[in-house]
Amino acid sequence: MGMKKYKLEGIVFLSGAIQMGLELLASRILSPYVGSSNVVWTSIIGIILISMSLGYWYGGKKADKNSSLDVIAEVLLIAALAASFIPIFETLIVKNIAGIISNLTLAAIICALIVFSVPSFILAMISPLAVKLTVKNNLEIGSSSGRISAISTIGSIVGTFLMGFVLIPHIGASNINICIILILLVMSIIIRENRDKKYFYLTTFCVSLAIMLVVLGKYVFLKSNPDIVLDTDSEYSRIWVKEIQTQQTSYKTLQVDMGLESYLDTQTNEMGAEYLKYYDLFEYFNREAKSTLLIGGAAYTYPMHYLNKYQDKTIDVVEIDDKMTQIAKEQFGLNTEDPRLTIYSQDGRSFLNYSENQYDTILIDAFKGLNAPFELTTYEAMVNAKKRLKENGIVITNVISAIDGKDSDFIKYEYATYKAVFDDVKIFAVKDYKEKEESQNLILIGIKGNPQIDENKHDEYVELLEKEILDFTTDKNIVTDDFAVIGN
Repeated sequence: MGMKKYKLEGIVFLSGAIQMGLELLASRILSPYVGSSNVVWTSIIGIILISMSLGYWYGGKKADKNSSLDVIAEVLLIAALAASFIPIFETLIVKNIAGIISNLTLAAIICALIVFSVPSFILAMISPLAVKLTVKNNLEIGSSSGRISAISTIGSIVGTFLMGFVLIPHIGASNINICIILILLVMSIIIRENRDKKYFYLTTFCVSLAIMLVVLGKYVFLKSNPDIVLDTDSEYSRIWVKEIQTQQTSYKTLQVDMGLESYLDTQTNEMGAEYLKYYDLFEYFNREAKSTLLIGGAAYTYPMHYLNKYQDKTIDVVEIDDKMTQIAKEQFGLNTEDPRLTIYSQDGRSFLNYSENQYDTILIDAFKGLNAPFELTTYEAMVNAKKRLKENGIVITNVISAIDGKDSDFIKYEYATYKAVFDDVKIFAVKDYKEKEESQNLILIGIKGNPQIDENKHDEYVELLEKEILDFTTDKNIVTDDFAVIGN
């Protein structure tokens, strides 16, 4: 019984690790289609917990009728098959549902339910089946169930740390899914006691089907996304690099979750995003500006533009994700050896809090609509940003928001916050300031002191300057670390 006991406890441990691994995997599978906001995470966690609860209940009922190592082996085999459907479901179900249902909460719930509820339900059955096998008499029910629960929970803890810190950033979500399938199949084979012909045929069929589903899933994904040249994971995000052809030109884009973070015209090597042109206004509003800080590098299209345009200026870039910097170098042509460029792999707020560097200009490009890192939206963050500025410096921030109407909260909160910190504040509409209720890129500028405008640059930037919103008002309170009503 000793070896059997350790086998069983090992299976429980690994099943707990895989359960939590599926939760983290779900966030990466769904993120390119429905995002990774708090709403999406809540949907994933809720669906998986509901599925596990039902699995515990059904596993307990099944354990009372028939609990054996062979039953657990069959459950593991079915779980491996269920996990094999994940790659094909990503393309055939998740992508289509996200395209049909505009409500991200509903889309996330449905996708999580279809793709991840079944494997979560099946894996949860293992713990009650294992408890039944380890109980010798009624006097041991408490200690046996407590031990199995503890082993499963420890497995979940190990799986969480291993998945989040090691596996996802180094081998990627799709390879992890394959590993989960293989581990479940191997566990099923190891724990099986009765290896008759029926078992051999069943296992061969299930392994063959699992391989076929994984290969088919990969094929369908590539066929459905021919423009993706890189699908990778970092510690923070799932990242896609795409090559897109148009009639006029071709672009290389970097997508994080649902958001298009950067794109480059591959024929001219010019940055494609229109809002980035407004960052150059720093030289109009402060003709003495020589040093710039950019928070949020992504594909580094603006730093490359900056270094090419301004030979006498320097730029520091704070990018928390090392993988982004690597991709910018390998896919977009970033020269990290340029002495005028300094890169900090650090959180933006942390840099503002603790750096002693001083800059003429701070550019903030870390917001993705309302899914902004709230710690960069607050009064305290802007006070620290102002401290990082030289005597007559400016902060320029890209905000995605409507000017007025139901989608205008972000810019109104931020405008109130900037007004409370800076000596002067300006807003520019990138698209069209007349379309007030439509979300777009808005450029928010906070000015410290009284920098000298370079009138010689007026004609160069006249089209941008004409889009200043002169009558903007807000009735919102300032955003603080304690009252962060925007971001996640």
